[in-house]
Amino acid sequence: MGGQNTGVSTRIWTVPNVLSMLRLLLVPVFLVLVVAGEYVPALIVLVTASLTDLLDGYLARRFDQVTRLGQLLDPAADRLYIFAALIGLAANELVPWWIVIVIVARDALIVVLGVVLANHGYGPLPVHQLGKAATFALFTGLPVIMLGLAFPAVQPVSEPFGWAVTIWGAFLYWWAGVIYAIETARVVRVARVSGPPASDTLEQGG
Repeated sequence: MGGQNTGVSTRIWTVPNVLSMLRLLLVPVFLVLVVAGEYVPALIVLVTASLTDLLDGYLARRFDQVTRLGQLLDPAADRLYIFAALIGLAANELVPWWIVIVIVARDALIVVLGVVLANHGYGPLPVHQLGKAATFALFTGLPVIMLGLAFPAVQPVSEPFGWAVTIWGAFLYWWAGVIYAIETARVVRVARVSGPPASDTLEQGG
């Protein structure tokens, strides 16, 4: 039986981290397949990546192998798969480029907020449940759109459902971004009054 989680490790070579690295290595493979219109193998790569995501999370908690690197790799991989799906579909003119710009602009906002917080001695904001919900919606909606492209028989159902979830996910993504911006402004005001903290161990925002 795995022990009780005692904290976040600085180790690099753990099984969960290796799985996360493999997920990242599969991102360019996924992108090439989507751009080439090979949606069935692209979905297989995406399902494989999703299963390894669940597995590395389970192993990290079960065997006390939660690491700082893993906390960075997991959300990075999620975002890269979302970007790859968007770019691949947009390159084939299957989704409009404006939705790519909307999603990328929101993450650019998070990067700017992270720089502002770092300049005041703070780490990234903690993950907000709304951000997690938005990422989940995007990670669901885009593959469902691809499912219809891979299997035209289900497209009449999968395409409107996939689009509905994707648009909702984009809305939640920005809603979470606004919440992060408001929280950043609050933290900066507090820092100006009381000074920055000695250390900060907040997680990467979603």
